[in-house]
Amino acid sequence: MSQENPFLELFKKQKAQQYQIGNTTYKERIAKLKRLQHALENTYKQAIREALFQDFKKPHLETDLTEIYPVIDEIKFTISNLKAWLKPEKVATPISMLGSSSYIVNEPKGVCLIISPWNYPINLTFGPLVSAIAGGNTVVLKPSEMTPNTSKIMARIVADLFEDNEIALVEGEVETSTALLELPFNHIFFTGSPAVGKIVMKAASKNLTSVTLELGGKSPAIIDDSSNLEKAVQKIVYGKCTNAGQTCIAPDYVLIQESLKPDFIKLFKKEVHAFYSDNPESSDSYSRIVNKKHFERLTNSLEDAKQKGSVIESGGRTNPSDCYMEPTLISGIPEEATLLQEEIFGPILPLKTYKTIEEAVDYVNSNEKPLALYIFSKKNKVIDFVIENTRAGSTCVNHNLLQFLNHNLPFGGSNNSGIGKSHGIFGFREFTNQRSVLKQLTIGAVDLLMPPYNSWKQKLVDLTIKWL
Repeated sequence: MSQENPFLELFKKQKAQQYQIGNTTYKERIAKLKRLQHALENTYKQAIREALFQDFKKPHLETDLTEIYPVIDEIKFTISNLKAWLKPEKVATPISMLGSSSYIVNEPKGVCLIISPWNYPINLTFGPLVSAIAGGNTVVLKPSEMTPNTSKIMARIVADLFEDNEIALVEGEVETSTALLELPFNHIFFTGSPAVGKIVMKAASKNLTSVTLELGGKSPAIIDDSSNLEKAVQKIVYGKCTNAGQTCIAPDYVLIQESLKPDFIKLFKKEVHAFYSDNPESSDSYSRIVNKKHFERLTNSLEDAKQKGSVIESGGRTNPSDCYMEPTLISGIPEEATLLQEEIFGPILPLKTYKTIEEAVDYVNSNEKPLALYIFSKKNKVIDFVIENTRAGSTCVNHNLLQFLNHNLPFGGSNNSGIGKSHGIFGFREFTNQRSVLKQLTIGAVDLLMPPYNSWKQKLVDLTIKWL
């Protein structure tokens, strides 16, 4: 590790402070969480709204619902449960170890790094921070450079609430993340793409640092002929178009029973109109693509699909000067098209048909495990079949996105879509080490079996193996 690393001194300060922070009581940690809650709910609420609007025209109500509310909810849930989470957990001790007691303590991992993305910068920066604070860690936060106005507000919040030897926020681009990843953090929590997740994991391996990787993938929505199609389309349009599709658990493509395709197209147009009027560009409820780079990536993918013979069923209009892309439904996409090979992360929805549910399941399983999988059906047999014969980080039946908001459920992916879980006690566990403790109370059986060995001790071992 180079002494020239610009963040080495900050890391050293947090490392020196880690035991003091780690020994704080649940009441002291709750006090910190309440300060963060007040900052988000009151002091900085309007500034957060304005910053996100500046970064990609995110509507204020959508900011409240998808950025501020989830963090406040996480804080409240953690406050309600933290005392119980921090209590030592007594566990049984085998009779062969008579004279001992055993328990588990949740100790802090230590100095942690949280690298967060641009699509939900408040939510995906401060959400993991809540779990890190609950676990008693020191933390360095590195938000995305793609939402600079929001990053500045978050930097102000962190500097206002915490000393940098406990929690600090560092702004910068790729070289900043690279320098941070050189340091021997005790845990890294990364949210982003699978490609960058592999880079983070490789860097972490040099220091044997544990990681939580919240990644993405191509999350399917499967619709069968028993579903309430109108409601299904309404929910999918909402899930796909919230934040202009820049959501890791947004439905990435739809698999629909062949006979339902014409009705789906009609209902898609109807719901987009109901949400955003004839011209979503003029709607106050519709966001923009975060920057020109991502806008061009999406328009190139759309053009690639069109050149390969795909049909735009609805939408397709864009405005480069404003990074605007209309909610777009597209069908007839060949498998080699970019839209079916890469996570879309935008308001483009591929529509694919199937004849049997087995065919739909086979298609899902031909790709990497998705972060989320959605099923729209009234048939329990179909729902159970899909769940039992696919693998995904999470599943929501007859809706989408909602699983993220239940803190009693673990949130995270599997393999290509992620490692580890977040939210509630699951997030708390990511930032703590479950330390086992065995306490000897009296002379135990093991003490009687120490060398020198003899026939009596052999008989005792034989009995133990046979009966205990």
